Amino acid sequence: MSLEVVRPGTLTTVQDLGRPGYAHLGVPRSGALDRAAHRLANLLAGNPDDAAALETTLDGAAVRVTTDVTAAVTGAPCPVRIDGRPAAWGAPVRVPAGAVLDVGGAVSGLRSYVAFGGGVTVPPVLGSRSTDLLSGLGPAPLEGGQVLPLGVPGESPGTVEAVPLPAPPGELVLPLITGPRADRFTDAALRALPEAGYRVSAASNRIGLRTDGPPLERSDGAELPSEGVVLGAVQVPPDGLPVLFLADHPVTGGYPVIGVVPQDRLGAAAQAVPGTPVVFLPVHAQPGRHPR
Repeated sequence: MSLEVVRPGTLTTVQDLGRPGYAHLGVPRSGALDRAAHRLANLLAGNPDDAAALETTLDGAAVRVTTDVTAAVTGAPCPVRIDGRPAAWGAPVRVPAGAVLDVGGAVSGLRSYVAFGGGVTVPPVLGSRSTDLLSGLGPAPLEGGQVLPLGVPGESPGTVEAVPLPAPPGELVLPLITGPRADRFTDAALRALPEAGYRVSAASNRIGLRTDGPPLERSDGAELPSEGVVLGAVQVPPDGLPVLFLADHPVTGGYPVIGVVPQDRLGAAAQAVPGTPVVFLPVHAQPGRHPR
């Protein structure tokens, strides 16, 4: 049981829920950027939510299957075709042996998720099948003619009457739990942050969402020693433009982190196309509470 890559798309990778627990070895978690969409695709395909699926970027991908299989496409809305015939998005579809499942370009949003019954069973590395663009762990991004193995399907997919996912954002509003290096920026810069008028940069990728807009003014230009950074950290490099760290982010960095976006708000960032307005809303962390 396998699938052959007919059209790899701009950037299509294998992703599960990542490899947490290895930051002390310099390995980021990686995994699906839009975790809710990834989990839903697996639910529709009859898989555990941590099964490996395909994450496409912007223009989709096409694969030919060697056996009858149930598939599901979620995330960014897009046209879905089986041997040229329209098929459902956001619902389980049956793909017969030898047929081509073509996931088209995103109508809105950026990343779509394609799950197959049994999951994509490339060999795991450190307990995960995810592609990590920063460290190079896991399988390389898909190429034409590549063959990927599929696992044995489990139970029949459950019935889902509606796809419980938000639409890709027209405006990305992100709460920012300030610290640990917010004191490296002027009070005026922090006060002006919600009205700064940032937009998603075309230079964004799985490592980080970069922004275009006014640079944040530093109160202290001294260099920092490299220190640990977490998923959702907003780091500000010398150009003053915030970078929101996503799943393939480095685990250390020497630029000041002005705050952290809670992890449950990062799915929207995964679907924000270049040019999308970005609003950071500073909030103060409660004692004993950490962003999740």
